[in-house]
Amino acid sequence: MTTHWWRHAAIYQIYVRSFADGDGDGTGDLAGVRSRLPYLRELGVDALWFNPWYTSPMADGGYDVADYRDVDPLFGTLAEAEELITQAHEHGLRVLIDLVPNHCSDQHVWFRDALAAGPGSPERERFWFVPGKGEAGELPPNDWTSYFGGSAWTRVTEADGSAGPWYLHMFAPEQPDLNWEHPEVRAEFEDVLRFWLDRGVDGFRVDVAHGLAKKPGLPDVGPDPDITDLPYQDCDAVHDIYRSWRKILDSYDGERTFVGEVWLPTPEQSARYLRPDELHSAFNFDFLCCAWDPDALRRVIEETLAGHAPVGAPPTWVLSNHDTIRHVTRYGREDTSFDMGDKRLLDPSDPVLGRRRARAAALLTLSLPGGVYVYQGDELGLPEVQDLPDHLIQDPTYVRSGGTDRGRDGCRVPLPWSASGPSLGFSSETSEASEASGTAPWLPQPSAWSGLSVASQHTDPESFLSLYRSALALRRDRLAGMAESLTWVDAQPGTVCFDREDGFRCLLNASASAVPLPEGARVLLASGPLPDRTVPPDTAVWLSL
Repeated sequence: MTTHWWRHAAIYQIYVRSFADGDGDGTGDLAGVRSRLPYLRELGVDALWFNPWYTSPMADGGYDVADYRDVDPLFGTLAEAEELITQAHEHGLRVLIDLVPNHCSDQHVWFRDALAAGPGSPERERFWFVPGKGEAGELPPNDWTSYFGGSAWTRVTEADGSAGPWYLHMFAPEQPDLNWEHPEVRAEFEDVLRFWLDRGVDGFRVDVAHGLAKKPGLPDVGPDPDITDLPYQDCDAVHDIYRSWRKILDSYDGERTFVGEVWLPTPEQSARYLRPDELHSAFNFDFLCCAWDPDALRRVIEETLAGHAPVGAPPTWVLSNHDTIRHVTRYGREDTSFDMGDKRLLDPSDPVLGRRRARAAALLTLSLPGGVYVYQGDELGLPEVQDLPDHLIQDPTYVRSGGTDRGRDGCRVPLPWSASGPSLGFSSETSEASEASGTAPWLPQPSAWSGLSVASQHTDPESFLSLYRSALALRRDRLAGMAESLTWVDAQPGTVCFDREDGFRCLLNASASAVPLPEGARVLLASGPLPDRTVPPDTAVWLSL
């Protein structure tokens, strides 16, 4: 049975700035990615998702877009992006790129024109410019807070020096929210979609997919808000946007696809974005945030499958990304759950325990029905970097929170490719700039990462990298064409155990004691040693029955 590629794809997330540096300046770029395409092909993934490579002042790592139709010189050129897409396809890898439609940069020509045009101008109608409250408009228009901390409103100082209205930014002040009630905004992004589709991209990851539409009148949240009915997210008008986008994608050959960043309180809310004429899939943040607990893991898997079934959408599974604490570190903590509102960035972690559980989680995740996302460095077992010097932190959440939230830079430290050198092979070892200056990467790598580098793990059959390569190969050969369902098996207490088709079983032991392997079962792959045909604690195994 032939299935759509995106229903079962293993997609590798590339944070360009930290993946590979091709010109030796310490910052990752498209040339670096092109040089590592053979590695990605050998790893065994089906597609690549790129975080934003657009022209940007980098106030929020590229999510403040100044030009949606060009590449920032930090990363390369538009011609290089086109070449990368072509070369990725030649390697059998599809390409998804980030789309950032909720907001743009304050350096975008639209916003600069809006400031210059003044109050009441048509240029300002593309954004949310609103008079303030109070006798002189000195108070924000409502009580909304930014996801990055502080008020979601900034007051404009007009050209003549007078205080003007306020503009909305659900993230940093350098990221003004676009007004999706304005027809020019809708037309602009439909054109941006076509621009990149014409250049061969296979789809888009939609940033803040739940946040584009706002409730009419921009009402206050209030002191005791209903989290399922907030005025700045999951408003009904957003679905019409995605229906129009889906028509555009479906008009192109080659099965192009959308995946949405949809952070919402209930599975029912998220499923509405996945109806057959809207987005194809959405990230499963409930699974990412789940604690290392067998009952909790099983419950999230059950709820995910149940929530997706009515709309016929494939589930997705993800353990880490560029916004969250790497799961190697999370799983080594006493509290293994994750909460975006309270990341507990400095909580202590047992690295040995975290790595063992992360290996087991990889097999659990890759065996589940649907699509899976691998964040760069997951396949190396990289931990969160928790001790970055304060003066090097660039995430705007650090400044916006007054230093109480150290931000997301700890999961964005550049990858180690070799076991030595000033950047552990991140910067091109053959470039004149790198050889002459010994360029260090834009964020420092821990010295211990030498042993976690690609070079150190490449030929080690027991390494994280070998485990991922083996699991991805088995997944593609044996699991990719299976139905998007599973059958639960009541095994030993403290385990998560299920069967797929053709006698395939995944058994995860999350208890404190070893459990026996089923009699007669053949081991396909295990996340660690299996002494005396038992599965030790915090170990997963794939079986053929």
